Amino acid sequence: MADDKKPPGTRRDKEGGTGLVLEERTRTKKPPMYKVLLHNDDYTTREFVVWVLQTVFHKSEGDAIAVMSHVHNNGVGVAGIFTFEVAETKVGKTMALAKEQQYPLQLSIEPSE
Repeated sequence: MADDKKPPGTRRDKEGGTGLVLEERTRTKKPPMYKVLLHNDDYTTREFVVWVLQTVFHKSEGDAIAVMSHVHNNGVGVAGIFTFEVAETKVGKTMALAKEQQYPLQLSIEPSE
């Protein structure tokens, strides 16, 4: 091999020898996660809440009923945990569906621990 050609990933050091070039890998940081919270009200039907949880949040029927019951009994419950953009999209879609059906369903987003 000629002196002017060296294998890829090598370089000459100050003494004229060659060594491997180590690339630093940057680790991508996981995005912060956010809880989508459903709030209880006296007008939105339980059936509608279960339907939203199944349709928008992709919960099984059993999980949707459990979340709806928790919201009904405790005033608030977690519909899901997502990145901020996904959480915001799910809240917007749910609010639009509730408005279309004339339900006052309220949702909020808060950082997840």
